[in-house]
Amino acid sequence: MKMKMTHAMRRELANAVRDRYAAAANKDRRRILEEFIAATGYHEKSAIRVLNSSSEPKRRQTRRRSSIYDEAARGALIVLWEASDRVCGKRLKALLPILLPALERNGHLRLEEELRDKILSMSAATIDRLLQMPRRTGRTKKPRVVPEPRRRIKMRTFADWNEPLPGSMEMDLVAHCGEVNRGSYVHSLVLTDIASGWTEAAPIVVREGTLVVETLDHIRAGLPFALRALDVDNGSEFVNNKLIEYCLGHGIELTRSRPYRKNDQAWIEQKNGAVVRKILGYRRFEGLAAARAITRLYAASRLFVNFFQPSFKLAAKHRDGAKVTKRYHPPQTPCERLLQAESVPMATKSKLSEIAASLDPLKLLEEMRAVQAYLAALADGEVPPATTSEPPNLAAFVASLSSAWHAGEIRPTFSTEAKPLYLRSLQKVSTRAPIAGPSAAPKLAIPPATAAPPTKKSEKPKPVYAEPGQGHDLTPGPTSNGEQPWKNISVSTCR
Repeated sequence: MKMKMTHAMRRELANAVRDRYAAAANKDRRRILEEFIAATGYHEKSAIRVLNSSSEPKRRQTRRRSSIYDEAARGALIVLWEASDRVCGKRLKALLPILLPALERNGHLRLEEELRDKILSMSAATIDRLLQMPRRTGRTKKPRVVPEPRRRIKMRTFADWNEPLPGSMEMDLVAHCGEVNRGSYVHSLVLTDIASGWTEAAPIVVREGTLVVETLDHIRAGLPFALRALDVDNGSEFVNNKLIEYCLGHGIELTRSRPYRKNDQAWIEQKNGAVVRKILGYRRFEGLAAARAITRLYAASRLFVNFFQPSFKLAAKHRDGAKVTKRYHPPQTPCERLLQAESVPMATKSKLSEIAASLDPLKLLEEMRAVQAYLAALADGEVPPATTSEPPNLAAFVASLSSAWHAGEIRPTFSTEAKPLYLRSLQKVSTRAPIAGPSAAPKLAIPPATAAPPTKKSEKPKPVYAEPGQGHDLTPGPTSNGEQPWKNISVSTCR
């Protein structure tokens, strides 16, 4: 099937053939003309006219009508516009029959009859067009100026990584401000590796560019790979000359995401929730005491997350209309991915293997729980429990793992009220263990036997909670000495 040439293609071909056609002999001209006709589909007379014409097409001179409103009309309109306090064209059009006689009556303005008729006959669109230049010069809006550090950092989108080597990381700050974003509070500086998922975090007492650079330098010294590239958002704590000079001095490629496009930093945004928020929750932490405790918490969590927490990594994504199909690699820990990476030196792999063989995951987890309890008490304004460098009772912590699920959420930084479970039998049973005192004992919701049946299907009978010791009470029975075992449970124990 022969492709039809567009007008632009015909014009380009004519420009290429025109000089050769003009310089050729009559015999050669005929051959060139036939080839041109066969290629373009022109009629013979049209093809001759095109090849004999100039390369630049003649532009038709459009005839413009004469202007109705001269400079005198524009000047009078500007005076009326200023007298109206610079209202828009539609409002000025409605105001002219009132404003113009008022100015003439008080001797402020005198117009000839012809000019007066022109002013009153102007449409709203004409008024806006004539006032376009005065209105533009009167605006106080300044042109947007991009800060100099932002111009020095090039942008990178989520699609620009292209399977990087270990060492290409994204960086972000997580605010621990609680429900009130006011005052000074602790931030977490978080970095995650695109290739392996290796994640590092450290607290910052104040959100400031110098502290960000110092903390980044401390984190970089403990990475199992060389930091090659760093992608940040557009916050002033990142987009500044201090971080730019630091990256230039250490051979780190610094890029930034597009403004208000969180998906450009999808990897670090996922780690902010899966690692930082999962460990610290959404409480407010402020002061040096909280920062020191968070430092100790991150010292244990970095080993637990990078050596004992497998994560998925996207292998392929296919879109079929509105349906998106994703395939993932088998889950691996960041340490396993680094051990399989060819770019990681053998000395680093040997050191990672030694560290992995020496770690006790339950000891790390117990250390995290102890520091979490300290931080929860600190955030609640209570007297925080004393923390030591060694776990207080690792054996008791290991023994509690088999029954910890009965208490529901056991992370101290995520303490919430017990929520009853709704069962088919219209009974609801709290799955949380009692905190302290008989009032906190689990209760069983039993519909009252004497209550009248509901009149509608949507209505439910109001539950009556059984007191401890009545009905199907789930609290433990008294011991041999007659004491209730829940009385010996302290608040710190249940955290």
